[in-house]
Amino acid sequence: MSTEGQVITCKAAVAWEPNKPLVIEDVQVAPPQAGEVRIKILFTALCHTDAYTWSGKDPEGLFPCILGHEAAGIVESVGEGVTEVQPGDHVIPCYQAECRECKFCKSGKTNLCGKVRGATGAGVMMNDRKSRFSINGKPIYHFMGTSTFSQYTVVHDVSVAKIDPQAPLDKVCLLGCGVPTGLGAVWNTAKVEPGSIVAVFGLGTVGLAVAEGAKAAGASRVIGIDIDPKKFDREFWSY
Repeated sequence: MSTEGQVITCKAAVAWEPNKPLVIEDVQVAPPQAGEVRIKILFTALCHTDAYTWSGKDPEGLFPCILGHEAAGIVESVGEGVTEVQPGDHVIPCYQAECRECKFCKSGKTNLCGKVRGATGAGVMMNDRKSRFSINGKPIYHFMGTSTFSQYTVVHDVSVAKIDPQAPLDKVCLLGCGVPTGLGAVWNTAKVEPGSIVAVFGLGTVGLAVAEGAKAAGASRVIGIDIDPKKFDREFWSY
């Protein structure tokens, strides 16, 4: 049965207060408005940024909210004017938007798109400055424009990337944050050159992506540094 245009009630992990356990709640997710996309989230990862905001230390942190920003899913429905994705498409929600129109997108120097930043930083959607999440009428803030700790979420159409339907969603969800963060650190910030020796501090998702990026950039040696000795058993260190 189609849910297009209807409010969907689903499960979500809600952060009611900073530094308090998340609570699994029945959440109402409103239909997407113009320029918005509603996504059925199938896989979501946990990033340190989620924990940072949950801790209460994030100056932009708003509560109650639905955290999560590293995920993959399938488009359930789209709002008016959305043309780049359609229901059934496999997608990755992107906390960093790309409108291709603002001065930042056109600069060639940064990917810090400014089109929807004023709304996502305030935990709402740009169209009406309201949330698409609620519990019994009480609004629940969005997080980073993604809120993937919910079975369904609504994002701006400039904050979603269509992917190959054959790609395994349980793996490519990491392309929502950790992997591009590591690759970008190598290719865009450090600009690792062929023959370089690269030291990687911390061997989580970002660190492993840094190692992969360094290898692709032609590094002659990659040195992994971590306080957890179990991480040194990975085949990764055959690099």
